[in-house]
Amino acid sequence: MEKGMEANAKAAVCERSIAPAASERPDKYAWKALAGSAIGYAMDGFDLLILGFMLPVIALELHLTTQQSGALVTWTLIGAVAGGIIFGALSDRFGRIRVLTWTIVLFAVFTGLCAFATGFYDLLAYRTIAGIGLGGEFGIGMALAAEAWPAKHRARVSSYVALGWQSGVLAASLLTPLLLPHIGWRGMFLLGVAPALVAWVVRNKLHEPEVFVRTKTTEKKPNAFRMLVIDRRTTRTSLGIVILCAVQNFGYYGIMIWLPTYLAKTLGFGLTKSALWTSVTIVGMMVGVYVFGQLADRIGRKPTFVMFQIGAAAMVVVYSTLGDPTVMLWAGALLGMLVNGMIGGYGALISEAYPTAARATAQNTLFNIGRAVGGFGPIVVGSLAATYSFQAAIALLASIYVLDVIATIFLVPELKGKELD
Repeated sequence: MEKGMEANAKAAVCERSIAPAASERPDKYAWKALAGSAIGYAMDGFDLLILGFMLPVIALELHLTTQQSGALVTWTLIGAVAGGIIFGALSDRFGRIRVLTWTIVLFAVFTGLCAFATGFYDLLAYRTIAGIGLGGEFGIGMALAAEAWPAKHRARVSSYVALGWQSGVLAASLLTPLLLPHIGWRGMFLLGVAPALVAWVVRNKLHEPEVFVRTKTTEKKPNAFRMLVIDRRTTRTSLGIVILCAVQNFGYYGIMIWLPTYLAKTLGFGLTKSALWTSVTIVGMMVGVYVFGQLADRIGRKPTFVMFQIGAAAMVVVYSTLGDPTVMLWAGALLGMLVNGMIGGYGALISEAYPTAARATAQNTLFNIGRAVGGFGPIVVGSLAATYSFQAAIALLASIYVLDVIATIFLVPELKGKELD
């Protein structure tokens, strides 16, 4: 099957080499690549947020402390770093589609095993290994979509892949209150395996992208990790992207993992009402991701990042001062739009900054290093909330976006419209 898929890809290269990539319209393969990447990423978002909603129930049954509950999230993300580095490099060497399939199998098996956990340590082990599978999804999916679409649509298609994550998160926020009382947290983990099966079917219909096949057949494979720091300019770019990804993930996880708890303890919301408020925030995030992709393809990557970063800093502070539930509902949508809209730009930015031989390695390594740092968001926010208040913890998150703006201006290049190497 793999040889046949590679042959199809080579034939497609010959057929489409007549027209320049920049003038192409998205074809059937491009849409399939987008669907496969977005569905896989939706699987990840669904799994991670149901954990946030289920933490109180899991903690009660397994007698977990607040620190242990936060550690389940943090170690899932740490596992994602290891998986991102491993699978990204394997994808650059063996192919996007093949390695994506491996990540699905690993993620699905260990997500299902979480349903049979009997205590903190075995659940922690299952979550960590599931995180290793999860780590491959973002970078490889982003590389696949970027390589399948023409340059003029690249930021937009990257934002569409990112919307897959938000769709999974939204599904989790809506389904968890409905299903958790009936099937319990163990049943929810089993349900988390289902999207993996859908992604498996979609990806079996894909062949490798043309640009990857050309590289595979014409170049000797270099050390992909070395290519991330091969010269001063590239090293500076890599550092800037790591900072952006770290701030993005720290703010996102710090807010979203603890938002249901904050609403419950501060405003007395039950699970259903907390889910409603969280869902509105997630819808705001989806709008932000979409808008970011549209703007980045029109006015450039850097100005769009700076606009969203400044807006996020201001909105986090404003949100932490609110106490009226109705105002918080609408403010939460704007908070989500600004805090998470930036996720729509990383796929395009990283794809354009590195050659095909290191693209998936760059996507997974740089983003997942940022995700590892961001994984400490739930622990930091939880500790600050325990010592001071949730309002104070969330307000302090605003300061990290100042670092984000500095990194964007001084370290990150503008690569709008760049053809992939």
